[in-house]
Amino acid sequence: MTDTVVSSATKEVVIGFDRPFVIIGERINPTGRKLLAAEMAAGDYSRVESDALAQVAAGAHMLDVNAGIPMADEPRILAEAIQLVQSLTDVPLSIDSSIVEALEAGLAVYKGKALVNSVTGEEERLEAVLPLIKKYGAAVVAISNDETGISEDPDVRFEVAKKIVRHAADYGIPASDVVVDPLIMPVGALNDAGAVSFKLLRRLHDELKVNTTGGASNVSFGLPSRNGLNAAFISMAMGAGLTSAITNPLHAEVTTAIMGADVMMGHDPHCARWIAKHREPAPEGGEGGGEGRQRRRRRG
Repeated sequence: MTDTVVSSATKEVVIGFDRPFVIIGERINPTGRKLLAAEMAAGDYSRVESDALAQVAAGAHMLDVNAGIPMADEPRILAEAIQLVQSLTDVPLSIDSSIVEALEAGLAVYKGKALVNSVTGEEERLEAVLPLIKKYGAAVVAISNDETGISEDPDVRFEVAKKIVRHAADYGIPASDVVVDPLIMPVGALNDAGAVSFKLLRRLHDELKVNTTGGASNVSFGLPSRNGLNAAFISMAMGAGLTSAITNPLHAEVTTAIMGADVMMGHDPHCARWIAKHREPAPEGGEGGGEGRQRRRRRG
């Protein structure tokens, strides 16, 4: 079975078929967050710090760090943000940028084996990003679109993913270091977006034998009660082969669904993590557990 190993200076996380699901915290991203974007552009990383700590406390196994701010010095800001986050927590990071120079700036200061987000199927992008992955010994997110754009046909997206894995091998990058993003589309706009994702995830798991990730909250864009939909989608996607996701661990519905799916798939031996998270504490001064409660009722 395929294992993708990423690490910080002191901690290793493994994304894998028979492993617990990996939550990649999405909050350190200025896209759509005007205040965070303005602060990061001005060199104020206080919100980055609080977001990093809150996500790890909520259960994130990794953190995605993005500094995509228009008209800003993205390479410098991304490198500074990575250094700050690595000084605060030992979880591995996903270095997230569409700018190759920013990716290299982030990789140059990163301690450990990073996950780079991302490379697409365009020839120019492959030739620019894959040598960086090889140079720094990183893993990479492969997004299933190319020069033709994003296809609604899952078979076309599968072929793009296959192409990226093949090109990575040409650079000496094993398939285990390629984590495919199948491109999760909004179900409110495309009614079969969920079903298409599940079909593609199964093929990526069974045929290409790669680990997978994606922006899970995209599926509910534009709809009410998004956390409930996201929770349903992720648990079903895990059954189809999804092994990690870029999502918000502060949403309890989502993290509970992930932990529950891990239990049902046999990825939480003896339900140990579920029990540790959800076991009710014994009442103060009481005997704890159901047996004690029964005895108290009988005495009454």
